[in-house]
Amino acid sequence: MAKQAGKAPTLTDVARVAGTSTAVVSYVMNNGPRPVAAATRERVLAAAAELDYRPNRIARALRSRTTGVVGLILADASNPYFGALARHVEQALDKRGKLTLTGNAGYSPDRQEHLADKFLAAQVDGLVIVFADGGADVATQVKRAGVPAVYVHNQPEDGQAPAVTADNEDAVQQAVAHLRGHGHTRIAFLAGPRDAGPVGRRRATWETALAGTGAPLLRCEYSRAAAAALTGQLISEGSMPAALITATDEQAIGVLAAARAHRLAVPERLAVISLDGTPDSAYTAPALTVTQQPLEAMAAQAVDLLLGGEAAAPPALSAPLVIRGSCGCAATDS
Repeated sequence: MAKQAGKAPTLTDVARVAGTSTAVVSYVMNNGPRPVAAATRERVLAAAAELDYRPNRIARALRSRTTGVVGLILADASNPYFGALARHVEQALDKRGKLTLTGNAGYSPDRQEHLADKFLAAQVDGLVIVFADGGADVATQVKRAGVPAVYVHNQPEDGQAPAVTADNEDAVQQAVAHLRGHGHTRIAFLAGPRDAGPVGRRRATWETALAGTGAPLLRCEYSRAAAAALTGQLISEGSMPAALITATDEQAIGVLAAARAHRLAVPERLAVISLDGTPDSAYTAPALTVTQQPLEAMAAQAVDLLLGGEAAAPPALSAPLVIRGSCGCAATDS
């Protein structure tokens, strides 16, 4: 049966070509609520492909009072860490038959609240929030409107909504212990402009571990350019530490670039470990040793919390040490 020009094929058309009922076609397209025999399912899918049939999401929403769409608010879409996390969230939602609608807060708490309001107006089925520091507890506000919400990676202090996070304290302890194993006792930490959220927890753990050693706390924006400028300045002043833990990969990449530009050998004269583990970290020169944030597992757990209705967040997930070349080891990627 050929598709009629100018007319979108319907569920009835697919049922006619497949030789089955519209109810069975609906079960196949919606993955339930009733099972369909494998042979019948294949016949329905073949008919849908032949007709170029696309389910009408709006009609489905009117019938079920759900849109099949989940909103994702990112703290900053331009940061590769959040980009990688967003990809895993989208993949996890796709496995559950949900479409992802993404908004970029650009580290703005006001923008984050604005996006939450917009997503509520769009009648999303739920909201995943990668929290921007300093903002209101928008997830709790969203839940008061009857829409489930969950935080991932970060959450506001005293936030009431569940959050899926990595074990940042353990990640720092692993990095410190590893650099000490290379003989470093004065291990610096590069934080952001302010201490909040995961970076605040990372900094506090470092501070406890290095108390009394005189190890310097460094600060710059979470960008390659800012970290490169700071590193260049420290090298020029002769005050660059011999070992450094960076709060983010973006900063670490800037540090490596400046070290190379100023002919400071890594890891011979500067050992570096970063605490993110984004895909880019494997392709620096030398490749970064990292504590790898479990982004895929975090995304999967966040989606399970969101769609499963559980109230309690799971324990923080481990961020394993991935040894490459920047710390002084031979690269193993293990």
